[in-house]
Amino acid sequence: MTRTIVASATREIIIGFDQPFCVIGERINPTGRKKLAAEMIEGNFDTVIKDALEQVAAGATMLDVNAGVTAVDPNETEPPLLVKTLEIVQGLVDVPLSIDSSVTAAIEAGLRVAKGRPLVNSVTGEEEKLEAILPLCKKYDVPVVAISNDETGISMDPDVRFAVAKKIVERAADYGIKPYDIVVDPLVMPIGALGSAGQQVFALLRRLREELKVNTTCGLSNISFGLPHRHGINAGFIPMVIGAGMTSAIMNPCRPQEMEAVRAANVLNGTDPNCTNWIMTYRDHKPAEGGHAVAAAAAPAGAGGRRGGRAARAGVARAE
Repeated sequence: MTRTIVASATREIIIGFDQPFCVIGERINPTGRKKLAAEMIEGNFDTVIKDALEQVAAGATMLDVNAGVTAVDPNETEPPLLVKTLEIVQGLVDVPLSIDSSVTAAIEAGLRVAKGRPLVNSVTGEEEKLEAILPLCKKYDVPVVAISNDETGISMDPDVRFAVAKKIVERAADYGIKPYDIVVDPLVMPIGALGSAGQQVFALLRRLREELKVNTTCGLSNISFGLPHRHGINAGFIPMVIGAGMTSAIMNPCRPQEMEAVRAANVLNGTDPNCTNWIMTYRDHKPAEGGHAVAAAAAPAGAGGRRGGRAARAGVARAE
């Protein structure tokens, strides 16, 4: 069984087909968030701290950490800022982290200070990226997100995206990186622009699971980009991609409707035995004003963690 192990200093999480769905909190990312970007440039991490604590409280299994605040000389500015952000976040919460950057120097700087076994986000099928990122993953013994695009861009043909994923898995093997340490992002297209986007990703996920035997992730809210009431689409998408084989997603755990869909899918998929996590989360469930349901306290979406762990750029947009 394919199992990708990630860890904080003291907590280990397994991403796998037989595990609860892994929710990777997306909020610590200044892309499209001008206020957060300005704060981080000024050395103000109040929003980072707030987002870290809120996402874990809402049930995030992991947190994605991105410090790409500017396109001006990122090779110089991003590495120290990402290091500072990682140090703050891992000092606050006890969940594994995803080191998210398109700057190789920033990823390496982050790996030097990260505790446990973080996830690297990401590598693409571009030769330059493969040669830069895969040796780092081998050196630090960490798993990596593999995004299914290459020098030709993002293909609208799902067979091409599968071929790129296969290429990355094969190239990783050349460095001694096993398929279980590759988490493929098959690239979710906006359903409002491409009517077959849902069907494409469902078919891709089945192939990735059955043929490459890899875990998968995505920028979940890409599916609803440009549509009204995006969270309704996202919540409907979640159980369908889980049913097709997706094992994690970069998403906003602070959206109750979407987290309910994750937890319900875990129950129905058999990864929440005896409905334990569902009952713990919703036994004191009460309707709030306006008809929005809330739970007294959010339990983690995934129960796949255990103690004793060892030391979108390609996306379209997040739903705010």
